[in-house]
Amino acid sequence: MFSWFRHFFGWILSALGSRADLVLENLALREQLLALHAKRPRRQLSPRHQLFWVALRRLWSGWQKPLVLVTPRTVIAWHQAGFRLYWKWLSRTQRTGGRKPTRREIRELIYRMAAENPTWGAPRIHGELLMLGFKVSEATVSRWLRKTPRNPDLGKRWLTFLKNHREAIAAMDFFTVPTLTFGVLYCFFVIAHDRRKVLHCNITRNPSALWIVQQMREAWPYTSAHRFLILDRDSKFSGAVVSAAQDLESKPVRTAFRSPWQNGVAERWIGSCRRDLLDHVIILNEWHLKRLMAEYIGYYHEDRTHLRLAKDTPVGRPVESRSAFGTRIDSLPRLGGLHHRYVLAA
Repeated sequence: MFSWFRHFFGWILSALGSRADLVLENLALREQLLALHAKRPRRQLSPRHQLFWVALRRLWSGWQKPLVLVTPRTVIAWHQAGFRLYWKWLSRTQRTGGRKPTRREIRELIYRMAAENPTWGAPRIHGELLMLGFKVSEATVSRWLRKTPRNPDLGKRWLTFLKNHREAIAAMDFFTVPTLTFGVLYCFFVIAHDRRKVLHCNITRNPSALWIVQQMREAWPYTSAHRFLILDRDSKFSGAVVSAAQDLESKPVRTAFRSPWQNGVAERWIGSCRRDLLDHVIILNEWHLKRLMAEYIGYYHEDRTHLRLAKDTPVGRPVESRSAFGTRIDSLPRLGGLHHRYVLAA
């Protein structure tokens, strides 16, 4: 008797179950027909259809049988995306515990301190933050410091070195100038870093180490040389030149290979000389170039303003006072009229 009742109830449950499966299967097919007749590009289901299949997967184990438009893998991907969105929203709206998030202001300040001070670590940055009134732990600073985009550009450190020692640094270099007869003249110069003042300049057709040593002696005839002397790896700057610099109590510092930016002050002066003078004249001979370079150095020292010197000249140009706005201004030609200096008329 007991077995008969068991079979009877099992038959009823299987009948009801098969009817539920049939209803869900019809519903799934009807949903796919609606998706096909929708006015949108094919293979592009709306969020409502995607939500239907995600819910059907949760409610019916045989959801894969009537599926035609998409693959089961796509439906699972929709469900996983919805899972991520749900918990992302839940974690933002119902935050009940855990570590407090670091404010964006503090993170940006940590990044800024690390970028402006490459040698600072987490303890030093943490101390600065405490002095500014930010309540943050050193572990938090260390954690964000590991994510800081470090700048590996060594050029900035080299520039910082030059700024901190510019009063004690001079540089020397060569540049070539073509002549009317297709010859080549070599222009040698020594320039100080502090006020961009040209200490010495001379022209030759055949530069040699002994000639360079003599020019160095003429650059510092009665005063001691600068503590550091920057020079490149030109073969003309041989061991005799290095020994002469050491005899003048100056430490020669060679730049790296193919790194003219390490001797930036000298390179900028060469560029200024070419743009202001040499690109506008044809050099006749050595005497002609010496005369023009002497005039240009005078103009460069006394008249030409410089961005790095706060718009002043290397030797210092006094600012003229104007008693009235109607004062007449005269122009004084320089370098044969290529440039002018403007002064108040007496």
